[in-house]
Amino acid sequence: MNDCLFCKIEKGEIPSFKIYEDDFVFAFLDIDPKSEGHTLIIPKKHTLDLQSIEKDSLLAILEAAKKVMNLLSQKLPVDGFTIMQNNGAAQEVKHFHLHVIPYYTNTKEKRTPEEIHALITK
Repeated sequence: MNDCLFCKIEKGEIPSFKIYEDDFVFAFLDIDPKSEGHTLIIPKKHTLDLQSIEKDSLLAILEAAKKVMNLLSQKLPVDGFTIMQNNGAAQEVKHFHLHVIPYYTNTKEKRTPEEIHALITK
């Protein structure tokens, strides 16, 4: 899709803080994070929502979520995760995306996405 924000991010037309990529998915830090390390995982093939995503793409996203969770757990003091996916009117960007939101019980730090990206990718 020519006007899809996430398609443009995946193609590198819009900058992002990429933390994972393979042949099927692209994962990057959310620009308005709910917590440090809040990551969005998208299929590279434009897909609207859960109702229309192909089984292979969904499986690739779930496998990527496990890898992202492991990466974040190794680099940040994560105590748990919320995994979330919106559809329809609840979906801000009309391209399937899975939120991986780290949960912390004892952190007071408020680092920027740039700082988190540097920490995760070093």
